[in-house]
Amino acid sequence: MAIDTSAKINDGDITADVLRDQTRSWLASVLPEGWMEAVDSGDTDTYSKLRSALSYNDWCKTLGESGYATPTWPAEYGAGLSLNPGQARSVNEVLNHYRVPRPFNIIGIGMGGPTLIACGTEEQKMQLLRPLATNEEIWCQLFSEPGAGSDVAGLATRAVRDGDEWIINGQKVWTTLAHLSRWGMLLARTDPESPKHRGLSYFIIDMQAPGVDIRPLVQITGDAEFNEVFMDNVRIPDSMRVGPEGDGWRVAITTLMNERIALSGAGSLAGDAAGGSTSEKLIARHRPVSDLGSRQRLAQLFIDERLIKLNNQRAAEKRRSGGEAGPEGSITKLMQAEFNQRLQKVAIDLEGPGGMAWEGQGTEPGAMAGFVSDVANNRSDISRTFLRAQANTIEGGTSNIMRNILGERVLGLPKEFDDSREKAWIDVPRSV
Repeated sequence: MAIDTSAKINDGDITADVLRDQTRSWLASVLPEGWMEAVDSGDTDTYSKLRSALSYNDWCKTLGESGYATPTWPAEYGAGLSLNPGQARSVNEVLNHYRVPRPFNIIGIGMGGPTLIACGTEEQKMQLLRPLATNEEIWCQLFSEPGAGSDVAGLATRAVRDGDEWIINGQKVWTTLAHLSRWGMLLARTDPESPKHRGLSYFIIDMQAPGVDIRPLVQITGDAEFNEVFMDNVRIPDSMRVGPEGDGWRVAITTLMNERIALSGAGSLAGDAAGGSTSEKLIARHRPVSDLGSRQRLAQLFIDERLIKLNNQRAAEKRRSGGEAGPEGSITKLMQAEFNQRLQKVAIDLEGPGGMAWEGQGTEPGAMAGFVSDVANNRSDISRTFLRAQANTIEGGTSNIMRNILGERVLGLPKEFDDSREKAWIDVPRSV
């Protein structure tokens, strides 16, 4: 049983209450018996037992096939419900309330899917969207390079046309989940004699293709979420090019704008976890807090979180009215990244000596979805989350870059002088 995606939804007649009721009814038909009652009554022991017994992969497939994993995606591709963002918010309120496991595929669902929907061919949408929504195919993003991080447009990975294929050579770095991914969003240079922003093309690359070499980068947490990826004469069919040849920067901007929303929006991994808790739950965990300094820090966290949620709502209303993801995502990304680091610092300080507990073993990335929702009472996991948060102001665009974007695109300040923008990329000096 899924939401009725007939004309009444397209006409906007369906109400938030009806959507919530239909979502609850669907969950009651597919979740293990007693799950919803345990959540409603606060019976964490029963919920934990049922959650542990649930097959995560099977559940993600059920959720994706129903359309609930990606409710705003077009239903005709077998991966969505064709809801607008406001309607989807009502659905997600129910899913969040009942602590429904979600696909740990933030890059694919948050960035790859929206990019395909906006810029892909019908064949690409039919082939790739459904297994994304069901978590059967993980995606990664192949943009950053050792010599092109903040200035992504300066990248050097080359794509050379060979009939109906492209031959790829180059290196990418800080590629999240590359070792688990089936597909990657690849930005490569197809015309080195054009200025750097106009000589790029965008591809979907098979991460299991011959010539793709993935090497893990171990973090301070002990995990290896990130990787460096080497491509040696990798062949990509032209049918897996997204957008026109040479128009890759425009397609990449679509991905980057959705990346900032994915990393900063409600429910994001980086966004509101303090040992698995929001700031409000952190306050409840340590109540009563007698130290005045700690109380002030907690109050400020509560205020900051509320401001971030209001900004998310503003961005959602823009998309609901038909607008595309824009620079407002940089506002929330900047706020959320710095907020989460402050949140984790407070969380670790409130634990006292227990905050130093650390077993030194990484978490398997595929298990992170359950990990994020269920670690509130494990101090070693609070330590891990604190360490992981140090990446928040770097990943998805550094905070300095976010401030530049906001200054230029929101406040209208002049761009810094850059004489490389109109030069042929091949003539621009760069490190080797």
